Amino acid sequence: MSGPPPTAQEAPAALSSIQHGTLQAPPSPQTHRALRRLHDATPPPLYQPTAASNARRSGVKKPVFSHGHLSLQQIIRDGPNDGDFIGALESARWKVVDEGVKAAEDGMSPLRIYVWLVLLDAPIMSTDEYLALIHRGASPAYAKIRNDTFRTLTTDPLFRRRVSEASLIRLLNAIAWRLHDSKEDERQSSRPGSSHSSIPPRDGVAGSHSGQSQAILEPGVYVQGMNVLAAPFLYAARSEAEAFVAFHSLLTRECPGYIRGAMDGVHRGLALVDKVLAIVDPKLGMYLTSKGLSAEIYAFPSVLTLCACTPPLPEVLRLWDFLFAYGPHLNIVCIVAQLTIMRSQILQSQSPNKLLRSFPQLNADLVKSITISIIKKIPDDVYEEIATHAM
Repeated sequence: MSGPPPTAQEAPAALSSIQHGTLQAPPSPQTHRALRRLHDATPPPLYQPTAASNARRSGVKKPVFSHGHLSLQQIIRDGPNDGDFIGALESARWKVVDEGVKAAEDGMSPLRIYVWLVLLDAPIMSTDEYLALIHRGASPAYAKIRNDTFRTLTTDPLFRRRVSEASLIRLLNAIAWRLHDSKEDERQSSRPGSSHSSIPPRDGVAGSHSGQSQAILEPGVYVQGMNVLAAPFLYAARSEAEAFVAFHSLLTRECPGYIRGAMDGVHRGLALVDKVLAIVDPKLGMYLTSKGLSAEIYAFPSVLTLCACTPPLPEVLRLWDFLFAYGPHLNIVCIVAQLTIMRSQILQSQSPNKLLRSFPQLNADLVKSITISIIKKIPDDVYEEIATHAM
């Protein structure tokens, strides 16, 4: 696909064919109301382990939640009973972790994107608001975006069949505009005597972390690799606007450190892969070290993309269900889990670097199971580092 983003006149027609020729029906007003009721719930303290997480760490078999008798679909569709927002949210989290999200063999599910929107605490966004970003044309990052999109999941036939490059370009260009706007807001508010000094960045980062330093609050920018991170959202969503708001929430609320400055959050995550591996499997960790292999060399794509770089895509979606319920920061442990799955091959190889250039096909259930077992072995201080590394 070549050429600039759709113009204001072309955009509505382009969006009418968002997911390969057909724009599926938008969610019903009832679904929007249910999503809003769950979004309006006071979320758990940022990066504190949920009840489900605590249960897994302590070995408790299965806690009882107020909405445990309802299916995940009922919780998402109808919202909380009797105003019990926290109970509904925790019940939904547990059901995602314990039962997963029902989906077809190709990973498609009419429920998944709404589960993600709730778990990511993404705001309701109108299509018109998304269109307004599209109408602005090429963003300052447009050349970088075009250099990335054509090589996104090129070997995955499911993704290539469902998501067009034009769709990916529009989404990333809209994200780049929103991040650009946040940068401009930050510049305005940092000027001495500025009338904007009390206005937080548009992406809401400042509102979530008001106690942190100005450097930490700096909005992110478009970085190479965001195309792969965006891909599962476009595949799972029923519209580009849904994919946009979920992706933007992930970037700005869950892992702003991945797209800020020198991508310090990613580098902290890579150091934690080495640290966790040394704790849970010292022999494997020392062997890789002896071969001069740190996570910086082999795990950068896996950290930045939350393992979306490892096929197959339906397994990535299932792993993301787990990460969004349990905390995207636990991708660090998921990477260590994949290393332990490869343990025998790595230890028997004189050149493990060749093995680590591409991880084996992702098995979400196996990775989740090993991840949960590893979590119990991680000291609290290291767990806290993992929980905050992407901020």
